[in-house]
Amino acid sequence: MHAQKIAVVAFDGISPYHLSLPCLVFGNHRADLGVPPYEFMVCSAEGGKLRTSGGFTIETVHDLGVLSSADIVIVPSWRNPHEPAPISLIEALRAAHARGAQVVGLCLGVFVVAETGLLDGRRATTHWLWTRLFTERFSNVRLEVDKLYIDEGDVLTSAGNAAGMDCCLHLFRKHHGADVANRLARRLVVQPHRPGGQAQFIERPLQHDGAGDRMSITLAWVRANLNTPHTIRSLADHARLGERTFSRRFQQLTGTSVKRWLTEERLLLAQCLLESSNKPINDIAHTVGFTDSLSMRQQFAAKLHTTPSMYRKVFRMSEGNRV
Repeated sequence: MHAQKIAVVAFDGISPYHLSLPCLVFGNHRADLGVPPYEFMVCSAEGGKLRTSGGFTIETVHDLGVLSSADIVIVPSWRNPHEPAPISLIEALRAAHARGAQVVGLCLGVFVVAETGLLDGRRATTHWLWTRLFTERFSNVRLEVDKLYIDEGDVLTSAGNAAGMDCCLHLFRKHHGADVANRLARRLVVQPHRPGGQAQFIERPLQHDGAGDRMSITLAWVRANLNTPHTIRSLADHARLGERTFSRRFQQLTGTSVKRWLTEERLLLAQCLLESSNKPINDIAHTVGFTDSLSMRQQFAAKLHTTPSMYRKVFRMSEGNRV
């Protein structure tokens, strides 16, 4: 099995932060996690030394020619959402996708991917601050501003800045399973999976009344007690808030509904238990709070497009690979 080739596109004016996200997740060898190395390449969209927004220059070994053999191509950002990307980059992305490569746009890199036409008629997300401009430029794309990232299979897009890390970890998780991705996230000192969407980060007036701390405590308590039935009323009681106030604060904090958040948390815990334990699937379903194994299978099919047994077969790690 050949090492997967990942090409990251750099350009003049690139943000070092945006470039660092795929480098951190895919550019370092993770042999101690039982992960085979990627063939990782940073290539220049324009050639020569590239100025960064941080005030220093970088120089890459590769040019856009490496996209012709890459399995995954990542556009980590773009310097100006008003500025069209070079036609050479657009054509290289189209050719890579036509050959079967996954194309990933992070933050304003989604603008570049949209220019290729690969997102026409499909779902995508980008930085919330630039959604109006995006819809004006790319009216054929079904923009979903509330998402941190969207996986359309052959094309992935992420919201702004730190959501690029969420998207990269999602890709890593698809390749190596939730347990390994969670351990990598801990080493990077980031959350393995952030529930909700970027709606929780859109600017709103802040309210300083102490309810935020109670909400955080309640969410931590729920994560430790997922096997217990939870309702909006029981969670509001735990947070010492009225139901309407709790629901509003929950939406602001997580960007999603209580029901969806609970399902995502239960699925994440189920993934880890399927990988790391010998528990029967029915026992895991009850441990994470699903009513039965059928309910868990339905959620795996809807959210992960697989079954619990197939997920375990694909991602179950040997004891020797665990650290």
